[in-house]
Amino acid sequence: MLFSDKPIPNQSLALPIFKKMGIEVFVKREDLLHPKVSGNKFRKLKYNLQEAQKEGCDGLLTFGGAFSNHLAATAAAAHAYGFQSVGVVRGAALAPHPLNPPLAYCQSHGMQLHFVSRELYNQKEKGIEHLLEKYSSFYILPEGGSNPRAVQGCSEILNDRDALFDTLAVAVGTGGTMAGLIQSAVPHQEVVGYQVVDDVAIPQQIRTFVGHDRWALDPTYKALGYAKTPPELVRFAIEVAQQTGIVLDPLYTGPMVWRMVQQIKSNTWTHGTRILVIHTGGLQAIAGINARLARQGSMLRWPC
Repeated sequence: MLFSDKPIPNQSLALPIFKKMGIEVFVKREDLLHPKVSGNKFRKLKYNLQEAQKEGCDGLLTFGGAFSNHLAATAAAAHAYGFQSVGVVRGAALAPHPLNPPLAYCQSHGMQLHFVSRELYNQKEKGIEHLLEKYSSFYILPEGGSNPRAVQGCSEILNDRDALFDTLAVAVGTGGTMAGLIQSAVPHQEVVGYQVVDDVAIPQQIRTFVGHDRWALDPTYKALGYAKTPPELVRFAIEVAQQTGIVLDPLYTGPMVWRMVQQIKSNTWTHGTRILVIHTGGLQAIAGINARLARQGSMLRWPC
C-alpha cells in the first residue's frame, strides 16, 4: 500500500552549535514515509491520486526541471497505482543528451519525458497545447504538485505531539507544503519557510490557502541559488550525516538547515526555543547532484 498513517518519528538534530546556543532542534523524518515516494511528495500526491482514480483518468501529467524530486515521486507513485505518467521537462537542450540519474529514474518507472524550451515551459499549459490534447484523459498536476489537494495532504504532517515546538521550519519550493503546515500549526507556533527558489509568486500562493500571519519566509536562494551545491554546503551535509545519521537532501533540507545554522549563530532565536524541522524527503536528487559534482571535477560527494 502506497499511503498509510504510520507515525513518523521526530529525531534530535544534535549539532554542537545548537547545544552551545541553547536551541533544541528536532527533525520530523518524513523522508521515512516511503522508500520511493517520501516526504512532502507523499503528502501532496495522496489526495490527488485518489481524485485521479475517482475521475477515471488514464495517467498523470506534470512538470519539472532536470533534478525534480516531484517528477521522480510522480513517476514512482503512478507506477505503483497502475497509471501512465508524462513529465514535461524544462530545458529542450537536455533532449539529445544521456539522461541524468533523476530523469533516468523517472523513465525506469514508465514516465514519458517531453523536453521543452524554458520559454514554453514557463507558459505551462498554454505552451503545450499539443501535449494536453494528446493526453486529454490524464490528470494534470502543477509543477511541484502544489494545489488544494496537496495542501490538504500536507496539513496532515503534524500530530498532537508536535504542539511542544515553538517554531516549525520547512524548505519552500512552491509553497504548498508550508501552507499545509500553517493550516495545522497551533496558535503559539510560527512557521518559517526557507525559500530555495527565486519566485516572487510564492507568498501570494501561500496566502491563497491560509488565514493568519504566523509565518515568515527566508530568502535562502539569495545565499545559495536553487540546485547549487557549493563546497561549503556539501561539507556541511557530510558533517550532519556523520554527527547525527540524518541524510539531508541537496535541494531543500540541506540548504534549509545550513541557513538555519547561520541564523542560530546570529541569535535569531532565544535560548530555550524548540524548533521542529520538516524533512521533506527528496533523496532521489542525490545521485544526480553527485554525478554533476563528478563532471565538475569535484572530489566532494553528497552523503547518501
